[in-house]
Amino acid sequence: MKAFKIFLGIVVAVAAASCSNGDVESRITKLEGRVAALEGKGGITRANPTAQPVAVNNTPAAPAEKPDGPLPTINFSEELHDFGTIKDGDVVEHVFSFTNDGEAPLVITDAKATCGCTVPEWPREPIPVGGSGEIKVRFNSKGKPGVQNKTVTLTSNTWPTTQRVRIKANVVKEGQ
Repeated sequence: MKAFKIFLGIVVAVAAASCSNGDVESRITKLEGRVAALEGKGGITRANPTAQPVAVNNTPAAPAEKPDGPLPTINFSEELHDFGTIKDGDVVEHVFSFTNDGEAPLVITDAKATCGCTVPEWPREPIPVGGSGEIKVRFNSKGKPGVQNKTVTLTSNTWPTTQRVRIKANVVKEGQ
């Protein structure tokens, strides 16, 4: 599993550097889904129950098991938005609405996209129990021909600690 995460990190780094190959973006999205599925099912912790989470870039690692006590729950009205066909160079935005259906205030600490062409904006203040918020995702299609699948990964005080929303679009050159 550790080798898989290293491999995934290399793939993400290469894709982030080029950020123009739709096939690579699609593969990254699939790999992120696999990692999320493994994390949600215990992944590493079942194979090696004594393994400790590792911190990366001074970011605290996620706990290996669900913390005790009340937790927030983020509930999106939708997790995927399809812009359909757009023109190369269009900048499009979508707002993902959510509610905190948990038992504690929700704090989103980070939001990262799979590519620099996709920029998320998220609330920095805590969302109270029963409260709602929005994640705005802006996608710049300039130089991104073909089908694009972009993922925004949110880090918060929920369990599991990451959630994902996705956008997709078919980018065509002017006149097509």
